[in-house]
Amino acid sequence: MKRILYALLPILILASCRSGKDYLLRSDEDKTLFDIVKKLNKRSDDEEATKALAEVYKQALQRHQKKIAAYSNYKEINRWDKLNSEYNVLQNMYDAIEGSGAASRLVTPVSFQNQLIENKQLAAEDYYRLGDTYLGNNSRDDARKAYNAFKRSGDWVKDYKDSKAKMDEAYNNSIVTVIINPVQDNSFFFNTGWGNTGYNYSNEYFQQNLVRELGGKYATRYPARFYTEWEARRDNVEPDWVVDLTLRNMDIPRPSIYNYSRNVSKKIEIGSDTSGKPIYKTVYATLNIQRQFFNARAQMDVNIMDVVSRKNIVYNTYNDNYNWQEEVATFSGDRRALSDNDWALINNNNFNLPRKEDILGRLYRNIYPQVKNRISNEVDW
Repeated sequence: MKRILYALLPILILASCRSGKDYLLRSDEDKTLFDIVKKLNKRSDDEEATKALAEVYKQALQRHQKKIAAYSNYKEINRWDKLNSEYNVLQNMYDAIEGSGAASRLVTPVSFQNQLIENKQLAAEDYYRLGDTYLGNNSRDDARKAYNAFKRSGDWVKDYKDSKAKMDEAYNNSIVTVIINPVQDNSFFFNTGWGNTGYNYSNEYFQQNLVRELGGKYATRYPARFYTEWEARRDNVEPDWVVDLTLRNMDIPRPSIYNYSRNVSKKIEIGSDTSGKPIYKTVYATLNIQRQFFNARAQMDVNIMDVVSRKNIVYNTYNDNYNWQEEVATFSGDRRALSDNDWALINNNNFNLPRKEDILGRLYRNIYPQVKNRISNEVDW
């Protein structure tokens, strides 16, 4: 028995040493440290964790301090986020060790609470100064950047200086006055037989609805104010941007006609034999079908222009199609061969041709949200 114990003793010692070294061989020192602390919280006399804690903490501390030294020399303003991340990790290590009776007896951790506070103050001031720099520039884009910089300043330190008031100032400086012009209809109707009913539907639907749904001159969702050209003249408003809407293609053709036939059949019960077994017969009919159909289409150009620079901010084209078809039918042959769907075609005595204004409304309703989203995306941050 003693021989067995003597033989196993070197193996046990080697295994113990190897387990202790395993902590030191891990690549993720941060996770290793927290794992060690958890181990000590469960077993305060754990030999492996006890041996490794001081060295793992030392290595982690040195690694993060080296990163902090490097980030401190960065010029980019996002260095504050990087520094804050490093200080947070070190402070979490401090809290973990201090919160563990077993771990705190083995290592005296360093608190970085003061550095965290100082880093936030420095970051808030840096972003505040950046916001002031942007605010001094006379452009909407810089006003947006100023707004975001002052917001970040207040994120680092709540209500830092007058960051909220500065945000309001930047927002107001970024507001654009937008005039939405009436739709210019440059389309050509290939079918003159439709008449002129509904011809001005585009003007009302697009211009007035866009101005109203985007918020008009009291818009709060976007840093923008919207006017029709008539409202701008009435209120003596000078626009920053002008939105031109042009209907380039509106094709509502006469319906095409297609005639075809379809044979149908059905097995029906006509009686029974002497044993009571049903007797079936196949009956036939022919449907003579006329289909009328057309494909209407519309195309709208949206051009947003900066009035001062005379440059296009955006130019987009939006398309939509409306497909209509309907069928009517007559039949010959045995009426018993017809299905419910067949009778629906036969009983449909007239084509319910859509009115021109209905087609226009459908096309415009489909294009409208695309145009609205394009404008809102441009004025929004």
